[in-house]
Amino acid sequence: MCKDKDKVRLQHMLDAAVKAIEFTKVRKREELDKDELLALALVRLLEILGEAAKGVSVPTRNKFPAIPWKSIAGTRDRLIHGYYDVDLNIVWKIITEDLPALKTQLEKLLAKRP
Repeated sequence: MCKDKDKVRLQHMLDAAVKAIEFTKVRKREELDKDELLALALVRLLEILGEAAKGVSVPTRNKFPAIPWKSIAGTRDRLIHGYYDVDLNIVWKIITEDLPALKTQLEKLLAKRP
């Protein structure tokens, strides 16, 4: 895969992370149970993030081992294939606890790429 495609995928990952963080910034966990549209949007953003991560080339992934590539892709797989049993507590935890650090890593990574 060419570097430009990797950069596009990395930007897709960052965009999804930023949106998910923004959507949860002024909300509480309980709102996910009451707002189906919010829950569906957040799940979709995690799916996009995971699908984009899967599209990043192995050489690029190997250059940035601090990013949990397998975990991100695995989350996407779980959401897609286990769509009938999504745990919104886990979705909330990923977005509020894990994505801010990933967002920072992706911003740094993209700033280094030509």
